[in-house]
Amino acid sequence: MNHIIYVISDSTGETAERVIRAALSQFYDNEVRVQRLRQVRNQDDIHQAFSVVVHEPGMVAYTLVDPQLAESVERLAEEHGLFTVDLLSGLIYSLSRFLGSASKEKAGLLHRIDTDYHKRVEAVNFTVKHDDGQETRYLHKADLVLVGVSRSSKTPLSMYLAHKGYKVANVPLVQGIEPPEELFQIDQSRIVALIIDPKRLVEIRTSRLITMQQSPKASYADYEQVEEELNSCKKLYRRHPEWMVINVTNKSVEEAASDILRRMDTVLRDSDKTGNQ
Repeated sequence: MNHIIYVISDSTGETAERVIRAALSQFYDNEVRVQRLRQVRNQDDIHQAFSVVVHEPGMVAYTLVDPQLAESVERLAEEHGLFTVDLLSGLIYSLSRFLGSASKEKAGLLHRIDTDYHKRVEAVNFTVKHDDGQETRYLHKADLVLVGVSRSSKTPLSMYLAHKGYKVANVPLVQGIEPPEELFQIDQSRIVALIIDPKRLVEIRTSRLITMQQSPKASYADYEQVEEELNSCKKLYRRHPEWMVINVTNKSVEEAASDILRRMDTVLRDSDKTGNQ
């Protein structure tokens, strides 16, 4: 089976390609094509790059110093069911700590490292490690915990908020399976419950199945099945009135995140005070 890895870079992408090829040398009998998408400096460039990516889906590796561009890559990749890897942020953070100095704020070089940037990097690392119900024993360390059914925007919302500096975990709600106990042992005011219109969710899941070359008629995208899942979620939400419920139907990630941040302002401010003590 042939695979393709896209390198999205705000510079030439040459170094990133070398790193990827070095890693690929550890695998046997895998035919992989690496394609560089260079000089990606704004949102229009991101969308143009993804028009190439979605034509022949593959893994997306990126080296972008602008966190908003990185966030857009994560969101678009999530929408199309693609794997992503950030090759730059973690390295910048580690080098800054090792060298004891800030980097240069320029595309193609390292950008300025300051307290806010450190916070964002830590938040992104935390959020990646706690995506989709991973490491639930550390939910108490999250600023926010998102819960919802599959494809209700948990991951893109988590990554968007992480790039704003918030440590976010997300926990999938699966009908017939009890949520992890740790979810009920943390501050319940930090939990954000996502809800979405069943018709819209069916559309999203159908698109996901088609992207993955699976039958769109699977139960995963069946309307009655979806409606049952959402009704089960609503019952759970009613049992926990402390949770904030956000309807993400037809909302962009930015709009939903804005609603969350606005309504969770007091909780998050208290979190910042506690963290700074």
